[in-house]
Amino acid sequence: MTRLVMLGKQGAGKGTQCALLVKHYGIPHISTGEMLRATVSEGTELGLQAKAIMDVGELVSDDLILGIVRERLAQPDAQLGFLLDGFPRTDAQAQGLMAMLAPSGIDVAIDIEVPDNVATERMLARGRADDTPEAIQRRLELYQAETEPLLEFFSSQGVLVSVDGLGTERDVQDRVIDAIERNR
Repeated sequence: MTRLVMLGKQGAGKGTQCALLVKHYGIPHISTGEMLRATVSEGTELGLQAKAIMDVGELVSDDLILGIVRERLAQPDAQLGFLLDGFPRTDAQAQGLMAMLAPSGIDVAIDIEVPDNVATERMLARGRADDTPEAIQRRLELYQAETEPLLEFFSSQGVLVSVDGLGTERDVQDRVIDAIERNR
């Protein structure tokens, strides 16, 4: 069983590494954004609650997100492991995840590290309309504010590994897999 959490600022290469890791380990890539959309489209009770909240522009509560994650992790494809991407986003979500998966918790929380200037260059190179220098700076500031507690939490649980996100996709993948294998 391989239970992973992917962390890292936008532009760190998380999407690329997630795609490579799910193929390598044969586990599902579970994105909270995709989960929310799927839950809403399925019309489940949790999905209807989430839709009502999102329709008025509010953020979905930690409890509701944890319920959606619990439902998703109970599905057959996640029984042998998973890669969570975009979750947890808060300390309460991280604590809820570990409690949900007790006693084993997760195997490894991977933090792909790149300097802000590299992340900014990568995001600008993507050419997305919302990747303006100002928007990128704001996202990096939000990431720092939101993620610092998560890094501390996962470190205190003994499951955090930080991986250098510079180099080729293959170089980074090799470092990530090596870190996972050393810390399982």
